[in-house]
Amino acid sequence: MVPIVTIEETNETTDRRKNRTVAWKEARLCLAHPQGSCTPFFGDTIGTPQQIGSHLLHTTIEAGINQHGKVHAVGDGASWIVEQIDEVFGTQANYLIDFYHLCEYLAAAAKVCDSKAPQTWLTLQKKRMKNSGVQKVLLELEPFLEPKNIPDNKAPVRCCYRNDKNRPGQFDYQAAIEAELPIGSGEIESAHRYIIQERLKLSGAWWKINNAKAMLSLRLLRANNHWQKYWDNLMPEAA
Repeated sequence: MVPIVTIEETNETTDRRKNRTVAWKEARLCLAHPQGSCTPFFGDTIGTPQQIGSHLLHTTIEAGINQHGKVHAVGDGASWIVEQIDEVFGTQANYLIDFYHLCEYLAAAAKVCDSKAPQTWLTLQKKRMKNSGVQKVLLELEPFLEPKNIPDNKAPVRCCYRNDKNRPGQFDYQAAIEAELPIGSGEIESAHRYIIQERLKLSGAWWKINNAKAMLSLRLLRANNHWQKYWDNLMPEAA
């Protein structure tokens, strides 16, 4: 989330701080790279999910994907990410829920399903999930499902059960591990810190939306190693 400020322009010579509105705007970041490569290509936007979908397509093309290649996508399970993967790549891509986010649900449920040894229970379920044992995990959860009148914030087992049951095909960790593909989204999580937050979330800094977009574009240029190329094209006489 990037801190954004808007200032209402008036003809009065009043203190402009009284006419400002501050809010938070979501900056979305994506990356792609060929299997086995340590050089990612980034895309980002302070815009709509459709716009980041367009950036995701561009980054995969930059990474060398073609219409016959397969895309292995990993994310935190947000519905808009899944929708964009389906819309942009269709059957060319498979989508995997980040294993860490899955474990957050399981860890919360463990305290209910085995209050005496929650860590032992959690370890077993994690092992099952990595071996495509989703159904076994669901069976473990079923006896402890909270009544429907209990709100979600007090029903960790139901939330975990719903998360696992309603995402068919998104927990095939076994296939990913065997293919030496990632099952976690730590790479993109850390990229949010060093590309976006490090510059756009300075203490006390608020951005006009156009300035934030421009700065984000510059950060992206540098991350993609296009910095010098950009300035050479902008000022060819100085190159």
